[in-house]
Amino acid sequence: MNYRKTVEEAWENRDLLKNQEVRELIFEVIDQLDRGVIRVAEKIDKQWLVNDWIKKAVILYFPIRQMETIELPPFEFHDKIPLKSGYKEKGIRVVPHAIARYGAYISKGVILMPSYVNIGAYVEEGTMVDTWATVGSCAQIGKNVHISGGVGIGGVLEPVQAAPVIIEDNCFIGSRCIIVEGARIEAEAVLGANVVITKSTRVIDVTGSSPVEMKGLVPTRSVVIPGSYNKNFPSGDYQVPCALIIGKRKPSTDLKTSLNDALREYNLAV
Repeated sequence: MNYRKTVEEAWENRDLLKNQEVRELIFEVIDQLDRGVIRVAEKIDKQWLVNDWIKKAVILYFPIRQMETIELPPFEFHDKIPLKSGYKEKGIRVVPHAIARYGAYISKGVILMPSYVNIGAYVEEGTMVDTWATVGSCAQIGKNVHISGGVGIGGVLEPVQAAPVIIEDNCFIGSRCIIVEGARIEAEAVLGANVVITKSTRVIDVTGSSPVEMKGLVPTRSVVIPGSYNKNFPSGDYQVPCALIIGKRKPSTDLKTSLNDALREYNLAV
């Protein structure tokens, strides 16, 4: 069965959603997302590629679902998408009141503190999603990532060709960080508390004799803290937020290091 072809046809002609076979196929695509058989973005030959047809399937899933009441006494919800289930069988630790929607893949060994994981997200083995953190729709989270309390990982469904937020293996994301708009955090990076990375955020490497600037990307093993730079506006000069790369994670720093340990190597505490 050609899932992609059918989804693309239904995307162009929404009348096809009235066809039961088409609806069942979209249901199967979301089930495959939930089981991790397919994913919205994947790394092939060291390049991240977006499977935009899967994002289209997620968007098409909403109009073919009916609103229903979900009762978890004493709580009640009213939504189109059911909650994820079967955590024990999947080997996932879920602390009340963690919520994950059906259609999000969560691997064995993941720990969900009271947090939220949206449809289309992919969370790999050994990752911790700490208290009040959110993992947005279609975000891709690698193995052994620590997403600290209050972190906001942005989601993206439209435009369908847009890349989701990607956090690669063994990263440490400090408390209250915000990562949105398809920003990419490469393997083993450490982000201090309150770092904001958007597609247009200046990420400035200040470790050399002159600054090196990039946008929407934190290179592998970087240690990053919040910063600011001066920008001229018609009404005057003001400080604009940025992110500063202050060094690299050293071989002496264990991959499971705490944020404080990683920053202490650079005489900083955030």
